[in-house]
Amino acid sequence: MTSILSPHFLIALWTKTMLLAQVDTETVQTQATPSPLVCIIALLVTVLMIVAMWKVFTKAGQPGWGSIIPILNFYFLCKIAGRPGWWLLLMLIPFVNLIIWIIVCVDIAKNFGKGTGFGIGLALLGFIFFPILAFGDATYQGPATTSA
Repeated sequence: MTSILSPHFLIALWTKTMLLAQVDTETVQTQATPSPLVCIIALLVTVLMIVAMWKVFTKAGQPGWGSIIPILNFYFLCKIAGRPGWWLLLMLIPFVNLIIWIIVCVDIAKNFGKGTGFGIGLALLGFIFFPILAFGDATYQGPATTSA
């Protein structure tokens, strides 16, 4: 009978555990790099959104530069929507921020004379609806809601 401390048992155990740690080099995947076309399209959409948001801000009487500062832009969007500025804090709460974003977008759409459907479009497909709002004939009519 072989004891647990025998050299043959330890060599067999070592060999089996080393086999578990092997890496199969044939199935290792490399990270795909995006094509230049994808990078150019992403850059164009980004520039379009910056210009569109700047124009929406200036149409509503807010400073256009406020659209490119990440947290401050939502504060100005709350002001455009006629909501209080402290709603910015609600955007920091997970899952609540989704509801707040939809409410703010619907209020922005109403303040520009558009309907609720357009506001849902602003919330879900902003890269399409914000340029429509910016470059279309919509004018800012003031906050339709009363701020608390």
